[in-house]
Amino acid sequence: MRFVDTPRSLPSQSPEMPLIYKSFLAGLLLLAGVATAAWAQQPEEVPGAPPTVAVQGDLPAARGPGAEPAAAPAGRPDAPAAAGGVSLNRVVAVVNDGIVLQSALDQQVQVVTGRLQQAGQQLPPRDILRQQVLERLVLQEIQMQRADRAGIKVSDEQLNQTLTEVAARNNVKFSDLPAALESQGINYRTYREEIRQDLILGQLRQRDVYSRIYIPPREIDQCVAKALAAPEDRLEYDVAHILVAIPASATPQQVEERAARAQGVYERAKRGEDFSDLAVSYSDAGTALDGGKLGWRKASQLPSIVSEIVPNLQPGDVSEIIRTPSGLHIFKLVDTRSTQPAAMVAQVHTRHILMQTNAIEDDETVRQKLQEIRDRIVNGEDFAAIASVSSVDPGSATRGGDLGWTSPGSFVSEFEKQVDQLDIDEISEPFRSRFGWHIVQLLGRRTYDASEDTTRNKCVQQMRESRADEETELWLRRLRDEAYVEYRK
Repeated sequence: MRFVDTPRSLPSQSPEMPLIYKSFLAGLLLLAGVATAAWAQQPEEVPGAPPTVAVQGDLPAARGPGAEPAAAPAGRPDAPAAAGGVSLNRVVAVVNDGIVLQSALDQQVQVVTGRLQQAGQQLPPRDILRQQVLERLVLQEIQMQRADRAGIKVSDEQLNQTLTEVAARNNVKFSDLPAALESQGINYRTYREEIRQDLILGQLRQRDVYSRIYIPPREIDQCVAKALAAPEDRLEYDVAHILVAIPASATPQQVEERAARAQGVYERAKRGEDFSDLAVSYSDAGTALDGGKLGWRKASQLPSIVSEIVPNLQPGDVSEIIRTPSGLHIFKLVDTRSTQPAAMVAQVHTRHILMQTNAIEDDETVRQKLQEIRDRIVNGEDFAAIASVSSVDPGSATRGGDLGWTSPGSFVSEFEKQVDQLDIDEISEPFRSRFGWHIVQLLGRRTYDASEDTTRNKCVQQMRESRADEETELWLRRLRDEAYVEYRK
């Protein structure tokens, strides 16, 4: 059994979107890695800060700083010493006030090597692979430092909820998950901490990148009109991507060298060389070690720089080199497929109050506060009035906690499970989701033709995802530029 569909990041949402929505999760799983290693081939010391690594799909082994049993996280020098007192766990990179250790690098090289071999991909030269992996660990360390400064945490309870979902998707009980992972050579404790890190980095990306992407209403209306006018246009595209990054501070000679490198990769791809192997060896994007795979996307979900190009390609075709502020891009259309139109849906109308733990209030304190609020509402106080002053969900508090009419799959699973158990007007007991503690009231149920609403929501989602690629690349490059990184030999 192989573990699949492991969540690598949290849902993303706009500043006004309620925090319990899980929209765009699949997109972010793909997008978050698009630029993670935008400097992977540049071992110079550069001031910079955090990036991201999020990979979708099978997870044959844990990844991230300190993956696998013996390795400590990248910045924690607690590896064993050799006989005679000489430490084997030397520092390979200094990252601001943190470090990356040799043990973390060696283990990640081993993990990535095994994954590439299992996928049947040709391995790049070891020095190139080592630099790609080292840069990924550096970027993760920068991000974790930023998340720590921002106070972003994931509790054990949140982590357990996520792992329960992972186990369910793989038809395994949560209690059997450690043994199932160990049977694949994956250390459970390390795996837990890696998933915790992925959730933290997902929240960081959502805060710093995704929540700041603005889609003008006029563009959304145009997208909806186009989709409704051409319902037969339901193609999805399987796309792969190679990025040759160009630093903002690059000299003319460096720009020329990077352009020559991109041209060489493009010509080899056009001649039919395996695109995945080329991505592993030459791409600076975060998807490099996954063969450059971006996965299945509709045209409106494609990176904006290529959204008009890919639909005109045939499966197997490679795009011309595309220049953007982040560098030089090459895309390959792997395949296409048709999708099915939306159907009638059973919707629910809900409202909720969200509260979160902090340095002063722990889970039990917050739960008790919500219980008291629930009791007050049951005894006659106004739900909306209390939600407007007590809920920390910026997307719904101003509307008295009202989440409106929503379709199945709109909420994270723990929230949706509670709603499914409620009768009309019933208020749930306090419960925990990955976003905090909630009480939710069910206001109504209906069967609804959500074709136009679904189209509008998909347009918003897809347009955000298309912008997220480039925004993430620029964000990562800026953070990397601002960090102090010293590679040690």
